[in-house]
Amino acid sequence: MTSTRGAIRFLHRGRVRELAAESATRTVLDWLRETEGLTGTKEGCAEGDCGACTVLLGRAEAGAVRYEAVNACIAFLGMLEGRHLVTVEDLAASDGTLTPVQQAMVECHASQCGFCTPGFVMALSALRHASASASARDVEVALQGNLCRCTGYQPIVEAGARMYELTGPPVLPAVEPGELDALEDGATVRVGGFVQPASLDALADILQATPEATIVAGATDVGLWVTKGLRDITPMVHIGRVAALREIDEGPERLRLGAGVSYTQAWPALVRLAPGLDALLARIGGAQVRNAGTIGGNIANGSPIGDMPPPLIALGARLELRSRGEVRELPLEDFFLDYGRQDLAPGEFVTAVTIPRPKPGTHFAVYKISKRRDEDISALCGAFRIDLVDGVVVEARIAFGGMAATPKRAAVAEAAMRGRTWDETVLDAAIAALAMDYAPIDDWRASGAYRSRIAGNLLRRFFAETTEPAMPVRLAHV
Repeated sequence: MTSTRGAIRFLHRGRVRELAAESATRTVLDWLRETEGLTGTKEGCAEGDCGACTVLLGRAEAGAVRYEAVNACIAFLGMLEGRHLVTVEDLAASDGTLTPVQQAMVECHASQCGFCTPGFVMALSALRHASASASARDVEVALQGNLCRCTGYQPIVEAGARMYELTGPPVLPAVEPGELDALEDGATVRVGGFVQPASLDALADILQATPEATIVAGATDVGLWVTKGLRDITPMVHIGRVAALREIDEGPERLRLGAGVSYTQAWPALVRLAPGLDALLARIGGAQVRNAGTIGGNIANGSPIGDMPPPLIALGARLELRSRGEVRELPLEDFFLDYGRQDLAPGEFVTAVTIPRPKPGTHFAVYKISKRRDEDISALCGAFRIDLVDGVVVEARIAFGGMAATPKRAAVAEAAMRGRTWDETVLDAAIAALAMDYAPIDDWRASGAYRSRIAGNLLRRFFAETTEPAMPVRLAHV
């Protein structure tokens, strides 16, 4: 029988902290500022967009401690269980000597009003700790989730290069993996409406007993239900300690991602499977969101504008679901029933997604349309896959997000392509067929007419990129 512990345990400022009387939905940011008096971590947007609240969390992995930047404003306190929490107050040496990251910020005059500076320092510290060198692109990617309202990006980016040229105190306070390993006792943690199992069986038992519970992985969306929507999401079941949900299995025929695998962790394996996913992954949130958010959470959330379901559907992914004593699989597209409704029985949860490896002759691409390039929600996302043999389409899979109440395949357009030569005539027929697959609505992100026009243009772009020689892109007027 699984034991139970009534306190959250984590490392912070050189000692083990135990919190036994906290609300399930209290954020790490509020605890730091209101209880600990550590006000270097700032509150800006309270939704994980601006990065002013960035802290680092360390996890013991493969004999080392790996640190990731996360947004404290939408991370719940229970998510600190078994981790090492580092804030900006922890960086400089006890005599005040600055770390190479802090010194670089000073030398490059990278702080203006200063409000955003702690978040930038934390994001750069994560990069500097993880790598001995970094390209300009690496620095920019590390800073995607940080907003400078003074538009001081150039000196901040320069500091990201300069920090590799400086020496000084360790970038982060030292913690040994064994110190974190010692915190793991296999017990289920229960504190103030927060429940955190340590195994798959314990998770299944908990959800069987409380099927109304809110399952939380990275809280990159659920966190906003609390900070913006003021919703009560208790009982909350956090899956962060279930090791089986963080497994990545790269086989010769398919890639299997556990539901708790983050975007950051999945990125290399997904790009090896389908290089076309690289550009999309680079535009999902900022580094803080990708470090916390999970592929499984993006699917289970069921949003019609989630970034990952369209490309995974186009690639033929299957979803694995589990309840106590039962496991079942289904095509990913069949999981989405209607707006806000998924094919989940009471007590059932997502455990993994399996993606078959594309075969020779497969062409795949995914395109995200949004008002802002980085850190923005899709107006629509289109994913396209065709298998060509001697120029003939033997298989076609097209999926869109933002065009219907759920992520949805374009069955009529696909049928117009199969068995036919991939040429302009078939392209025009497929574009026309999209009107029978989708009837998008108007909202504040885009009008239905815009979405319909852009969906056709994206299919035309895909055609141009998959023909030899490359065809010029003939776009419909927008």
